[in-house]
Amino acid sequence: MAVTSKYTVKGMTCSHCVQSVTEELSALPGVTAVEVDLPSGGVTVASDSVLAEDAVRAAVDEAGYELVDA
Repeated sequence: MAVTSKYTVKGMTCSHCVQSVTEELSALPGVTAVEVDLPSGGVTVASDSVLAEDAVRAAVDEAGYELVDA
């Protein structure tokens, strides 16, 4: 079952930021695609199953940015 989740990431300002967040989120088990909208900070993640928010938050933190609480 494919799942699409939307998040907001704070602190991204350039294409390198987008690349860092994309790489970290893509490394999570089950993630099949990551799309980042730099102007809004919106991140859409497609995965095989629901992702644990703690795992997503840790990946964003590892990239050097902050996951905004919904």
